[in-house]
Amino acid sequence: MIINKDNIAELAWEKMDNMLPAIIQHADTGAVLMQGYMDQEALTQTLESGKATFFSRSKQRLWQKGESSKNYLLVQGVLTDCDQDSLLISCRPQGPTCHLGTNSCFPEENINQKNFLGYLEHVIDTRKNDKPEDSYTAHLLSRGTARVAQKVGEEGVEVALAAATNQKQEFIGECADLFYHTLVLLADQEVELAEVMAVLQSRHQ
Repeated sequence: MIINKDNIAELAWEKMDNMLPAIIQHADTGAVLMQGYMDQEALTQTLESGKATFFSRSKQRLWQKGESSKNYLLVQGVLTDCDQDSLLISCRPQGPTCHLGTNSCFPEENINQKNFLGYLEHVIDTRKNDKPEDSYTAHLLSRGTARVAQKVGEEGVEVALAAATNQKQEFIGECADLFYHTLVLLADQEVELAEVMAVLQSRHQ
């Protein structure tokens, strides 16, 4: 169930003395960033401010992630599980999530590396909108659809040639170039990666 300010009371607060575990997930990569606890007040403040706020059991007060470091967790969505006694919160971190300076409080976690394309898509969108002068992405997009499409075609040929000539490391590098330029072309066409994934999923089914 999608959680908003109108249905907070429907959660199973009574199971854990008005406290629910909250798992923070990176909105772009799906990586697990941290886990904390929220009471009803913390969840309400999270929804109202758009920044993840927890109940600190050690400090015995509300605690907004980033209140000292400024490494806020910008909330994209809040879900509850089938029993309505835990929360899954999608966020975009504004810096390292862990107090130890790592991106995740589970630094050994690397199972979401395949989802890096989602993060890269977000970076490309940022370059498209902000147009920094030193950005290759912004420069490429400024040259128009034909040039971006041409780059995708060139990288596709180079991927095929590297595979045909059994040059593994070059093949890997060319695949990276192809994925990147394809994401740039998606941004140019205002198509989200999720739309392409949906087509793949429908074909799989």
